[in-house]
Amino acid sequence: MKKAAVFNMEFARIYPMYIEKAEKKGRTKEEVNEIIRWLTGYDEAGLQAQLESGTSLEAFFQDAPQMNPNVSLITGVVCGVRVEEVEDETMQKIRWLDKLIDELAKGKPMEKILRA
Repeated sequence: MKKAAVFNMEFARIYPMYIEKAEKKGRTKEEVNEIIRWLTGYDEAGLQAQLESGTSLEAFFQDAPQMNPNVSLITGVVCGVRVEEVEDETMQKIRWLDKLIDELAKGKPMEKILRA
């Protein structure tokens, strides 16, 4: 099966889009980083290292220290796709992050976004 083109995109090219989406709705870069850290297990230094290294989106998720054990609580639709039904593991991780950033941009409280 052919890999989706998004897998090869640099995480550092996509990251500013997450920030922009959040900031347009009055949210912050810090909140975006908190979501990414919660989902992937990267600490702030690890996240910055990934941004500086030019790593692909696929490698960003493959190298993640530890996906949050509560990822199964991330449900719903993003880009017309139900995230809990995505079969490809890497694509599902991408969609989870997209869903969390969407929730942030829609004004959802952080404790609910982080499934606390």
